[in-house]
Parts: sequence; structure tokens; C-alpha cells
Amino acid sequence: MRRSASGPVPAGAGTAPDPFRGEPAGPPAAVEERIRTEFEFELPRGYVDESGTVHRRGAMRLATARDELLPLADLRVKENPAYLSVVLLGLVITRIGTITDVHGGVVEKFFASDLAFLQDFYRRINAEGHTRAAVTCPECESSFEIDLAGGRLGES
Repeated sequence: MRRSASGPVPAGAGTAPDPFRGEPAGPPAAVEERIRTEFEFELPRGYVDESGTVHRRGAMRLATARDELLPLADLRVKENPAYLSVVLLGLVITRIGTITDVHGGVVEKFFASDLAFLQDFYRRINAEGHTRAAVTCPECESSFEIDLAGGRLGES
């Protein structure tokens, strides 16, 4: 038996099994790929709200191109470029503790150590795609990896 091809095969064509090539019947099963778009975190110090409640756990979503561009039109950023990270984090943090309305006004009240943590966290999930960091023990000099989204220091 001789086979010949006269041009490109249209999508969906040739779905019948080919016993000579060991092909399965029907279209190939779709492999569903899921991408993680939200990452949990725990702040080193925590956000203190108006009532004095400390909020440490929160979530940040992956940034979109719009998230990166929108702050550039913000007057606060135009006047002070250092404000860029405050506005950007206000867009991508989906919650901090029980607070779900997170915006630049909330972010600017974070402690400096928490802001630095969130800036690094943002970079890790958006540029590197994970929340892991390589560290070295100061005493035994063993190298290992930690998950920044994990528990408090000293917890596993």
C-alpha cells in the first residue's frame, strides 16, 4: 500500500487510527496546563491597621503588563519615582490578613522591612516564577533552600 500527501493536512483531519503508525483513535487528549497566579506570603513584622490589629499573612497575584504600566501614569510616581513600588504592590497584593481592599495607601503604611520583603517577593514570583531562595547557614555554612512564602523564621 502506498501513501501520498497532496498538501497540508487540515486541523482535525486524520483522526482515524493508523494501524501502520500505531496512532490512537480520535484527537490527542488535551493536556491542561495550570499556571499558579497567586502566592501566599507572611510578612516579617506585619501590617498594623487602624484598630491596632496586626496582619501578617497575605496573598499576591502575578503582575500583568497593565500592572507594570499603570503606575507610570500615576502623579505620585511622576513626582517621586520611588513611589512606583508602593503603587505597584497596591495593585498586585490581593489581601493582607482580613483586608481585601489593598491599595497604595495601605502599602505606604507597611514597615520598611515588610516593604523590602514584598519587593523581593514580587520580583521572585514575576521574574523567577517561584518563592524559593538559596541560603547558607551562618554557623555550619551548609547551603539549602527556603520557601519565602512559608512559615515564620525557625518554622519548617
